[in-house]
Amino acid sequence: MPDAQSSETIAYELPIERGAIRTFRGAMQSSNPAYEGVEAIIPPTFLITAWRWAPEGGRAAHGIPRSLLLHGEQEFIYHQAPPRAGQVLTAKEHIHDRYEKVGKRGGVMQFVVISTEFSDEEGVLVAEMRSTFIGREPKIGREPKGDAS
Repeated sequence: MPDAQSSETIAYELPIERGAIRTFRGAMQSSNPAYEGVEAIIPPTFLITAWRWAPEGGRAAHGIPRSLLLHGEQEFIYHQAPPRAGQVLTAKEHIHDRYEKVGKRGGVMQFVVISTEFSDEEGVLVAEMRSTFIGREPKIGREPKGDAS
């Protein structure tokens, strides 16, 4: 398995837009007033939308073919107060960890943990998002379909 630090990515901006917060609030079916208005804060899981802003080269390559990819876990860690509408965060991804486990039904599963760090305009770390992806082995006699991202 490749070294955990082998995937270098470029940083990108994540503008915290009031309309995006409102849309996310609606999708969550939340009535929390903190997610409305000029000074709206982001809901705790809002940072997942950063992936939509990532430019070419902004996403860490996990190396698992999409047809074998499972999303295992999602974690959000806040080091500061939640970002507010109008802020612009800088996001940077890296491979946090790689490991393997033998599955309960046999076969080896690959685990890749990708960490995205979010910093404010002054470069202060505001939050981290950790995504765990699982690569399962293909069924015998079948080749994986799709690209490895």
